Amino acid sequence: MSIAENIAQVRANIAAAAREAGRDPREITLVGASKMNDASACRAAVAAGIDALGENRVQEMTAKLAESAYDGAPLHFIGHLQRNKVRQVVGKADLIQSVGSLELLAEIEKAAGKLELVQDILLEVNIGEEAAKSGFAPAELLPGAEAALAMEHIRVLGLMTIPPAEADREENLRYFDSVRALFLDMDGKLFHNSLTVLSMGMSGDYQDAIRAGATMVRVGTAIFGSRHYT
Repeated sequence: MSIAENIAQVRANIAAAAREAGRDPREITLVGASKMNDASACRAAVAAGIDALGENRVQEMTAKLAESAYDGAPLHFIGHLQRNKVRQVVGKADLIQSVGSLELLAEIEKAAGKLELVQDILLEVNIGEEAAKSGFAPAELLPGAEAALAMEHIRVLGLMTIPPAEADREENLRYFDSVRALFLDMDGKLFHNSLTVLSMGMSGDYQDAIRAGATMVRVGTAIFGSRHYT
């Protein structure tokens, strides 16, 4: 199947999951996770009406920007962002989804300040509290959000999470429910119920994530096909 056909199928699945949850499918933003796919694949996804494209690697993002791969769709950075690469992403990505530490917040604030812009971000929640994964632990989330609120050049739009890879479906559902509860709590306490983005769910679980309240899903292989790692 073509990228356009895959996007159409994913959108049909999104609509079905949203209806099951009593939601409007138009509430869901579809991000094409284009890691390890070339500029032509990105252009095909844009032509097929993808809502946004998401990159995991700064070097790959930079190379594809030079090829105008994302023209016509917002660009999100969805991977682990090292502090020494922040300057390459701030002002280039419309949304940085993976902000999971006070130190990274400070670097983004510094870089955005130098460019005199406001960078939209999501706070990443390490919901499984995995030692090898970045993100705020649930207990650290409110202090992290408070720090972000005090920064002039950062705007928090919501939360992002990736459950542990080894979690089964029932565990995944519990993680999604937990992050939605954190989202609602943070939104009510700090943001006057103005947050709009709850990014959770990938190719294998985006329908469950939508049923659990996700407003944004990051779908790679179901759109672009299997990645071939070398």
